[in-house]
Amino acid sequence: MLSNTYRKLAPLRDKLFFSVEDVSLLLGVKQASGRMVCFRAVGEGLFIRLKNDMYVLEEKWRYLERRDFFILANYLQVPSYVSFLTALSFYGITTQVPQSMFESACLKRTRSFEQKGTVFNFYKLKKQVYTGFVRNNGAFIATPEKAFLDAMYLYSFGKYKIDFSALDVSKLDRRLIKQLLKAFPLKTRKIAGRICKI
Repeated sequence: MLSNTYRKLAPLRDKLFFSVEDVSLLLGVKQASGRMVCFRAVGEGLFIRLKNDMYVLEEKWRYLERRDFFILANYLQVPSYVSFLTALSFYGITTQVPQSMFESACLKRTRSFEQKGTVFNFYKLKKQVYTGFVRNNGAFIATPEKAFLDAMYLYSFGKYKIDFSALDVSKLDRRLIKQLLKAFPLKTRKIAGRICKI
């Protein structure tokens, strides 16, 4: 951070992401002024704006780990949890790894956020199947079986692509899948049942 103003914002380095309020408090200014500082910092390439009132330091972005992106995804759309191929790759169940893409299930609308070549995709699920996730190292992520079923759910309705040859379904708990499938539509149950041989 180059100017005196930005030097006062050094404590932001300890945060994964921050808001206009964080900047305003550190500078001791009103939020309108803090918002202007953020706007200018984005223009100068010092801040990365992920969405309204959610920023990351550019110097920090370059060193973020997969776990950090999972947490960012959780906050980009609330509520949400990491799922689909992103979670299946995390668990070693697929070799189909989406490069610089993080997929999540959400209750709100399907949408995407893109920044610096990294894409965060959110897919809306019906409330009755919005379940089966855990907190792992600070981030909400689907269990392996639920990540698989979330992908099957969208695939069964033609809203998702998946390379079945890259999946190792032997790592999934078939008994748990059978239990979770009860909440899904028949179309999804048929496809998942055929792939898992249940």
